[in-house]
Amino acid sequence: MSKVFTAEEVAAHNTRSDLYIVIDGKVYDCTEYLDEHPGGEEVIIDCAGDDATEAFEDIGHSEDAREILEGLLVGTVEGGFKSTKQAAATSEGGSSLPLVAAAGIAIAVCAFFFLRQN
Repeated sequence: MSKVFTAEEVAAHNTRSDLYIVIDGKVYDCTEYLDEHPGGEEVIIDCAGDDATEAFEDIGHSEDAREILEGLLVGTVEGGFKSTKQAAATSEGGSSLPLVAAAGIAIAVCAFFFLRQN
């Protein structure tokens, strides 16, 4: 039977000698796989104890890679998992999208009035 982990429990497995990652709510023990990973161990270590869903999907892993991943499955994470790296980025200033949008609107308004006057 599969174990159910809390986000805190997964986050505690964040070293090269004890490394869990989360992908789509499932917890994988990648400790023994580090040396075999074709992309190098660093990419997995960067996600240690964290949600690696986005990183895993962005690479476009093969079906073989997904089968290997299933062999590393140790459980699921309860209540979802918010990446600690994403949370840190948000607390350090968050998204710059609202600022960019506001600047774009200000430029458009200025251009509109400037062109109307001519």
